[in-house]
Amino acid sequence: MKRFLMNAAALGLSTGLTAGMASAEYSLTILHTNDFHARFEPISKYDGPCGAEDNTAGECFGGTARLVTAIKDARARSNNSILVDGGDQFQGTLFYSYYKGQMAAEMMNKLGYDGMTVGNHEFDDGPEVLASFLTAASFPILMSNADVSAEPLLANRLAKSIVIERGGEKIGLIGLTPEDTHELASPGDNVTFSDPVAAVQGEVDKMTAEGVNKIIVLSHSSYAIDQKVAAETTGVDVIVGGHSNTFLSNTDENAEGPYPTMVGTTAIVQAYAYGKYLGELNVTFDDEGNLTEATGEPVLIDASVVEDDDTVARIAEMAKPLDEIRNKVVADTAEVIGGDRAVCRSQECSMGNLIADAMLARVADQGIDVAIQNSGGIRASINSGQVTMGDVLTVLPFQNTLSTFQVSGAVLVEALENSVSQLEEGAGRFLQVAGMSYAFDVTAAVGSRVSDVMIAGAPIDLEKVYGVVSNDYVRNGGDGFAMFKMAENAYDFGPDLADVTAQYLAANAPYKPYTDGRITAK
Repeated sequence: MKRFLMNAAALGLSTGLTAGMASAEYSLTILHTNDFHARFEPISKYDGPCGAEDNTAGECFGGTARLVTAIKDARARSNNSILVDGGDQFQGTLFYSYYKGQMAAEMMNKLGYDGMTVGNHEFDDGPEVLASFLTAASFPILMSNADVSAEPLLANRLAKSIVIERGGEKIGLIGLTPEDTHELASPGDNVTFSDPVAAVQGEVDKMTAEGVNKIIVLSHSSYAIDQKVAAETTGVDVIVGGHSNTFLSNTDENAEGPYPTMVGTTAIVQAYAYGKYLGELNVTFDDEGNLTEATGEPVLIDASVVEDDDTVARIAEMAKPLDEIRNKVVADTAEVIGGDRAVCRSQECSMGNLIADAMLARVADQGIDVAIQNSGGIRASINSGQVTMGDVLTVLPFQNTLSTFQVSGAVLVEALENSVSQLEEGAGRFLQVAGMSYAFDVTAAVGSRVSDVMIAGAPIDLEKVYGVVSNDYVRNGGDGFAMFKMAENAYDFGPDLADVTAQYLAANAPYKPYTDGRITAK
């Protein structure tokens, strides 16, 4: 029903506005990406690494070398285009771990981006790495709903919006980042974030006062927030989204909505993630800047898109320092270890069990009762066959360390409630666990969804103190787990979570992925 209503809205825009179209028209093709996460090399159908043999066999997707060709071809289909990004270029593979933002800047410069918004992962390594990226990038990077004036590394370097010219017309671009970035990343104490609706409207009002009447928001805020911004602001023509990795399409039955999704007269688009698709939206404006038509479809970047040879060579050159690490075989598995985002952020998944089991096994002799892992830290699946360190690092790219601490049963229940508080949004705070089990009811009110919490075969004791192992991000309050900041006997400097997981795989090879009902939905 939701899909039908959205398409009806889109139809209303096309027919209703076209009928009153002024004689002068302005057409623009908006090419867009989002949530690329350092996937410079081709990816598998599971969004993880795709080997050279599979790439030759035509089984891989994406990669910057294919994007070079796809963008060139898309530009050739239009006499007037821009290329923009919805944020989260950072983090996800060893390329980011080694080069930080420098490789992203180099490749985006090569592709010729006209603008980008800041994603939450652009703050993963603090303002320092983002500041270095700003220096290297040859295109504007925007963020309207944040105050960076107190951060010396970023002050006066991040514009809230910018006006560019294309085809003789002025186009306004506004950046938007998650309001809860302080929970999701490490922006530091000097950067504050604010309400997206008010921030966008403020920039729109400034631009319209200057005569700019074609306005595009580059939003790393999620499909749901983008619809809210569209509904509660005036003057926004297009929102190019990110953050929720939403796939929109008019032809694929697995899409979460139509491309574009219309809210009033605002067209919303997003192109999944990891460079698997290139968004291609064609819009038309009348001479008063009213959006009169918005059509398009994401382009699948599969093996039919030829890789650019120069880009392949450059990426291979930059991969050399990484190969010894990532090509090391650590184990094998007869089945896919499932780390699919949509699954792991809403239910028990086999990758979540692997990671939580590995964490708990590592500290079993330290009086630790349970392990918890936020699903937002799980970034890919692992295919069947040999498992390399590169595979593991693609799943767990954040260089998180093991953290051990002690909290009461009541605090653990509070954490579980936080875990399921944003299920409808697919938030990364959903917890995968080991040493415990729990149930949840998504239809219940937030704060009262969790039940049947069991630890070591017994109901949880709210007064008892339990030993917990997690990652340092969660222990320090990431993903809304502020209740852990004051935990007793906290130690955040254990081994790297990827190393712990790789060693557990090796000790249990051949590894057989599984689920056992430790998390159930009522």
